[in-house]
Amino acid sequence: MRLTSPDREVYPGEGITKRHVAEYYEAVAEWLMPELAERPTSLLRCPDGIGGDCFFQKKHADSLGPGVHAVCLDERDGEDEYIYVRDIEGVLSLVQMNAIEFHPWGARRRNPEKPDRLVFDLDPADGVPWKEVLRAAREVRDRLSAAGLESWPRLSGGKGIHVCVPLEPRAGWDRAKDFAEAVARAMAGDSPDRYVASASKALRKGRIFIDWLRNGRGNTSVAGWVLRARPGAPVAMPLRWEELGRTRSGGHWDIHSARRRAARLRSDPWEDFFQVRQRLPR
Repeated sequence: MRLTSPDREVYPGEGITKRHVAEYYEAVAEWLMPELAERPTSLLRCPDGIGGDCFFQKKHADSLGPGVHAVCLDERDGEDEYIYVRDIEGVLSLVQMNAIEFHPWGARRRNPEKPDRLVFDLDPADGVPWKEVLRAAREVRDRLSAAGLESWPRLSGGKGIHVCVPLEPRAGWDRAKDFAEAVARAMAGDSPDRYVASASKALRKGRIFIDWLRNGRGNTSVAGWVLRARPGAPVAMPLRWEELGRTRSGGHWDIHSARRRAARLRSDPWEDFFQVRQRLPR
């Protein structure tokens, strides 16, 4: 699609322009869309690039362009129209409107009250070694496995790792959130020197926050293959478990290396994620 100001720098000093952002998303569309399509989605928009003011937007507006659709969802004070896309055309329309990040719900628009995934966001405090974050992700995986649930890792594009669990959309938000909280608090209770399950920043020093709050109604988590609005243009990257140990940080991939990875992939690292059928344990 036609971009306005295609040569405007989005990542100042790094030579990454609006055109590069659009070309990146078009190049990785095959891998991006299974996680993003048909879900209510919040955007992070940066009209003046990441060096200017950025803001989140979740409400639909006709000005967002072709391929960007509205879904009506119940709120406390009535209904609101949220954003969703079906295909890469919608993503590129949002890039034209200076969107960089895409954060979908854990449920599809046609069944918004029944989540079909959980996300455990492992957020380390400054100074926590990467090997400890890797260890935490594997511990979350093992605890979920003991409960009969398979999971997949995703680098956050920031400091941490997301451990993601596909679900059949049967349980409601409260049950999903309660289960995620129980896992996080069990880990924090067993290893209080390593983990914390509270969002309080005062308690995080030297620890990893196991963020289970992503699993409430209306909460979002960045989709795989999405650029982050951070210096270096890092990417949130879905991985196979056997790949995780070869990473150096949550921002291991950037816009350039992620595009090369997409070009050489023969199968989606999360292919089974979209096929597995499992439910929350009773």
